[in-house]
Amino acid sequence: MSRSRHHNKHHYRSLFLSDFHLGSRGCSPGPILDFLQSVRADAIYLVGDILDLWHGGPVQWGDIHAEIIETLEAHAEAGTRIVYLPGNHDAALRSPGMNFLSFELAETALHVGADGQRYLIVHGDQCDARILRWHAMTRFGSRMDALFRGIDAWLRRRRDVSETERTLIQLAIEGINHLIARGSDEHRLIALASEAGVDGIICGHSHKPALREVGGMTYANCGDWVDSLTALAEDSSGALQLLQWGAEGFVKLTRLGLTPSGSG
Repeated sequence: MSRSRHHNKHHYRSLFLSDFHLGSRGCSPGPILDFLQSVRADAIYLVGDILDLWHGGPVQWGDIHAEIIETLEAHAEAGTRIVYLPGNHDAALRSPGMNFLSFELAETALHVGADGQRYLIVHGDQCDARILRWHAMTRFGSRMDALFRGIDAWLRRRRDVSETERTLIQLAIEGINHLIARGSDEHRLIALASEAGVDGIICGHSHKPALREVGGMTYANCGDWVDSLTALAEDSSGALQLLQWGAEGFVKLTRLGLTPSGSG
């Protein structure tokens, strides 16, 4: 049974979602499900790391995780085109001949906006520094993340700390993720899009939501559903916007203005 029913769903031409990390300790399944149940879209691009097949520790999976998959299937059955671009944490789905439900599987995709702008879509790990592309590094990072989050959850229970209060361990996790994200170079991603002859790139991977102009091209990062709870959306005019799911259970629009290269 669904957690909530949304009768007046927000409709978008396209939605771009990445880094659910379903199955890992860091995943936020409640907000993911609430968001998916509050929207309709002509196309949904799942921009990698939707499933986490490289996490450390026991699999975190329950009815709500299954309902997320069922909700995505319901979108597909209602006519939504769903394209799944696997990332480094679900890279097994990149293998030739793999299928996943009724979704299209692709390592890269080309999206043409309603305004004619053309975007290359990739998860983003393709442009990592070489050492960060090793599966051993992905697995090690996942195990460390799971360990720290497990300790954080245990300490919160012992000290009766709310989930919204920031702790030193949470700050440490964010700091480590920031250092790792530095290896994911947006300028390499922009160069990849430039070589493809498109107007911009849409990615995930770094867990750093962004929408800005870099060297005359659009750089758009979906963010994640571990910490930022963000998505990228295209409206009927072709305009891109970042959405953030708020604690009150509603979609909050971030400011849409593009910021100059190097800011943010």
